[in-house]
Amino acid sequence: MASPASAPPPPGNLKRIVAASLIGTTIEWYDFFLYGAAAALVFNKLFFPDSDPLVGTLLSFLTYAVGFAARPLGALVFGHYGDRLGRKKLLVLSLLLMGGATCAIGLLPTHATIGSAAPVLLTVLRLVQGFALGGEWGGAVLLVSEHGDARRRGFWASWPQTGAPAGQLLATGVLSVLTAVLSDAAFGSWGWRIPFLLSGVLVIVGLWIRLSVDESPVFKEALAQAESRKADTEALAERMPLVAVLRHHWRDVLVAMGARMAENISYYVITAFILVYATTSAGVSKQTALNAVLIASAVHFVTIPAWGALSDRIGRRPVYLIGAVGVGLWMFPFFALIDTGGFGALLLAVTVGLVMHGAMYAPQAAFFSEMFATRMRYSGASIGAQFSSVAAGAPAPLIATALLADYDSSTPIALYVIAASLLTVVAVVAAKETRHRDLNEIAPGGKTQGPAGAPAEAPATTQDARTR
Repeated sequence: MASPASAPPPPGNLKRIVAASLIGTTIEWYDFFLYGAAAALVFNKLFFPDSDPLVGTLLSFLTYAVGFAARPLGALVFGHYGDRLGRKKLLVLSLLLMGGATCAIGLLPTHATIGSAAPVLLTVLRLVQGFALGGEWGGAVLLVSEHGDARRRGFWASWPQTGAPAGQLLATGVLSVLTAVLSDAAFGSWGWRIPFLLSGVLVIVGLWIRLSVDESPVFKEALAQAESRKADTEALAERMPLVAVLRHHWRDVLVAMGARMAENISYYVITAFILVYATTSAGVSKQTALNAVLIASAVHFVTIPAWGALSDRIGRRPVYLIGAVGVGLWMFPFFALIDTGGFGALLLAVTVGLVMHGAMYAPQAAFFSEMFATRMRYSGASIGAQFSSVAAGAPAPLIATALLADYDSSTPIALYVIAASLLTVVAVVAAKETRHRDLNEIAPGGKTQGPAGAPAEAPATTQDARTR
């Protein structure tokens, strides 16, 4: 008989939890991607007007990268308290921080009004965005993973991942409409502020939904067990989840960081840097580039749950490897298609790239969740995911833009993404398959344990028995 914590929740309850995580991550990614698109399109002129256009873009992307630098700190703080206090409370806080910072950017005076203070304030608000997003991802995917049916964990946990393309879709869609109906002068003067201010409305909706869901039952059970053994040395370690993660799960953290390299770098090259490359090197208009990313993001949204479901059938590692190898192989055709200057070729380039990216991104939530024990899962998954973003997603548009400026060619950029793909392949090959792990029975170190705490050599059998 399944225990209460491991039994699949009622379908309606699970769908509400998935919706809460999806809407929250969509809003957070909308805010984050909106900044990236604005950095590529207008921030170079509004906040760095005295620079050469390409240098201004580099400086604009530098403030974009600052947000990534704050994500590890967010992962540490939110992971620590999320593992001690619960997932739900920290998710509400992250949403408030992200939404508040984004609205403030929409009200920010530009360089023409307050001079050098403008880029400084922009950077501070970007730091707040990064800090909030660093804590958002881990909590959102864990809330679903720890509620969901273990046999379909890859599918259900992939839905919060669709918040990334949904946020990209929403941000790009709003910007696309505004650039279509406003002149360049009007958009640069005041139109760019509208999508940032809209974030306030979205946050209210997200909070209403997130406050309606329950805390993870797996976390509740682990917390109750921890309360019963407060005097134990292991319980002392649990009070410092970061220490416990580095002590018991350091290999898993390294695997997660390596697995993120190709996923993170390819995504920001395909969705953020493309707005620079397509408009400067391929002669494509801003509107055309935005429309291509918009349509491709819709395809990306649809394919992520499909990849997640496939990972439930054949495993997390095989699906992840399909994406890592696929992205690497696609880079040269990707830029060749963009160089044609045609909308159809541009759309094909971005769509195939994002579909391959989805094969990595979809199983990532379940894969990382299944690596770590419950009382250090928020910290472990967040640290593995967000620390890698400093070396991967943060500098990706910056490095790509610098390579383009130095070599006036897409070849070094393609080789940059291919190198990341090779690193991810090595990390995933070195990992263990986690598809059959029971989240209730993962001991420190990523091993499974039996009911009495003894190591279990057959996690698949244990889980199957608990989920039938």
